[in-house]
Amino acid sequence: MLLQYTLTAIVLALGLWILSPTVLRKVVTDSDGNPLPPGPNRRFFSLRQYPERTVFAWAAKYGRLFSVWMGSQLFVVISDPRVARDLLVTNGAIFSSRRQYFLKNKIILKGRAITASEYGDTWRQHRKIAMQVLTAKAIEGFGQSLSYEARMLIHTLIDESQSGKVALNPYHYTARYALNNMLFISFGMRTNHKEDPLIERAVELALEFNKLTGPWSNPVDFFKPLEWLPTSKRTRAYKLHQNLIDVYGSMILRVKAKLDADQYVPDCLVKTIIQDQEREKLDWQDMVMLSAVFMLGGFFSASLTSPHSTASTAGLIQWFLALIPSHPEVALRAQEELDRVVGRDRLPTMEDEKHLHYIRAIIKEVQRVHSPFWMGTPHCTTEDFTYDGQFIPKGTAVILNCYSIHHNSDRYEDPWLFKPERYLGDDMTCAESAQQPNPLDRDHWTFGAGRRICPGIHAAERQLFLAISHLLWSFNFHSLPDEPISLEEYDGSSGRTPRPFKLKLSARHELVPSVLHGAQESTYWIL
Repeated sequence: MLLQYTLTAIVLALGLWILSPTVLRKVVTDSDGNPLPPGPNRRFFSLRQYPERTVFAWAAKYGRLFSVWMGSQLFVVISDPRVARDLLVTNGAIFSSRRQYFLKNKIILKGRAITASEYGDTWRQHRKIAMQVLTAKAIEGFGQSLSYEARMLIHTLIDESQSGKVALNPYHYTARYALNNMLFISFGMRTNHKEDPLIERAVELALEFNKLTGPWSNPVDFFKPLEWLPTSKRTRAYKLHQNLIDVYGSMILRVKAKLDADQYVPDCLVKTIIQDQEREKLDWQDMVMLSAVFMLGGFFSASLTSPHSTASTAGLIQWFLALIPSHPEVALRAQEELDRVVGRDRLPTMEDEKHLHYIRAIIKEVQRVHSPFWMGTPHCTTEDFTYDGQFIPKGTAVILNCYSIHHNSDRYEDPWLFKPERYLGDDMTCAESAQQPNPLDRDHWTFGAGRRICPGIHAAERQLFLAISHLLWSFNFHSLPDEPISLEEYDGSSGRTPRPFKLKLSARHELVPSVLHGAQESTYWIL
């Protein structure tokens, strides 16, 4: 009987706790009586697969700024560009810290690197180090390597498809392209083969990170008593942390061995970290986590290095390839522009970008309709703040809801359709567009906002332009009649990529092989 009463009391207490927001919304106010932003009158333990769809429905119901309790944590969700500017940019000193997620921040990253650091001196130091190789000028210095990887992407696709005879799943090829770019920027090296074990290992680590993280996916992040319970996810998080230390720590040591032996190492992030270790007072975990999340963030997991990192370069190229067979008119218009501006006797270069207006529009539209990370890593408030009569307490997690912003019909006509022409006349880079005073004029919000905006934005833009312009210059794109490409169903609880698909790539004109000839694969150096 006592046990029955106890269980009844526990269930009753839990029910009251879950429904407590009904009361809290009335009693939690600022000194002037301003209430919390509106939202659901209950607590949630997690939002499962495709949480952006639930958040989209809440935004439609509660408005441009709403709040929701995930366990014991209060979230405020921004679903309007003007609110995003006012809070994340204008009041960035208050809205730029990080909530310490149990799995992601405390176990996997140990509070290190750019993404897991709370707003303060450590974050500023790590961002300063990363920006030595990520400014627009620094990325120009990597231009030859990035262009080479774009040529090798095309070369490999032609070889592996037997000049268009065999249908391909582009996953491994886009992954290798993105990985090699980040390997060179991070470690000054590249891989030679799409089936290189390093690619497989990097993909495994990135996928495991995405499965274990995500702003809405883990009850343990929102209900502290769960931190004390042994779970399979907790075990996997500790294992992932150690794997990051082992894999990337060994790579750093090999770079250091080359430097100690006075062997050539190109300018790269790890070279900078090693040379600045004493001056910057970096310990071993600082060095490993900086290099690991920097490279994996740029390669696959946008949420690693910043809220959006380099926006999953591989994923965005895959989305382009998934979209383009069903939009032949888009490909034709882009190819006509390439023939007019570039011609058929050479490949596109970065110097051509400013004249390839439609291709730039295609890339921006892919980022808008299929942003790989609809929510990104939450910001966290460091002070109480009242905005437009709504109270946001200190310690609130703040989410930028790109899904609702990117599908707002007041900003984008026919927001659910793939229409690159909406960006014609927009000749700004994404980095330039993010600086516009009117947030409604910004192209998209894939790279985040405010002081936590993606530090790799310049690298991402260059990689996406080179890959997509080279693909359009080289190929015609065909889906398989008996294997339609799904644009509705996609994988991931944190990041978004298309479901596996195949397509046929046929050379667009007879000069493609001869122009590519001579861009043979070579190695800068191999770890």
